[in-house]
Amino acid sequence: MNQNGAGTSVSLSGALTSLREFRSSDGAAAFEIVGDDRVTRFLSFDSRSRDAAQAMIDGAVGRATVQPRNEYYLGMTRLGDDQLIGFCRLGLTGVRAAKLGYAVAAEYWGRGYATDAVRTVLEFAFGPLDLHRVTAAIGPDNAASQAVVERLGFVREGVLRDHVFTNDDWRDSVLYSALSDEWPAQVRS
Repeated sequence: MNQNGAGTSVSLSGALTSLREFRSSDGAAAFEIVGDDRVTRFLSFDSRSRDAAQAMIDGAVGRATVQPRNEYYLGMTRLGDDQLIGFCRLGLTGVRAAKLGYAVAAEYWGRGYATDAVRTVLEFAFGPLDLHRVTAAIGPDNAASQAVVERLGFVREGVLRDHVFTNDDWRDSVLYSALSDEWPAQVRS
């Protein structure tokens, strides 16, 4: 894992994926992810238009320069390939805590990219960022995402009722957490 640059630029490498700062040119590739109903049915927001996807990327680019930094919203690529296949986000909250979010383009599901990217961002969270707690709120019907966090040692805490309004309905979320003093001992390969 590398944290490049003394300022705000972050680049992380796992076994399968790289996580890097978004660039404005990522808008079209981001649209392929957040404009896909197969992907967004599991996220906390509805599918986005091309313009909304570009605005999402431009917002992330702008927020990456804010100091102190309150989020690390990073583009996910396969190692050795700079094409965006997903994203991983740590939204800093409270004292030494963050909310985790991630998504992978549907055509790349089931290949271990999400697990690798989340493991990589957790190494960053509990290492250089010195966070104590990372949470993930996952839709109850998203078995694949629940398996990702469980494989990485997250503990299920409970259900947040009517947590998000997406796809014209309220949806519960299953809340998971990982703590720094349990990391990485609880990780199962």
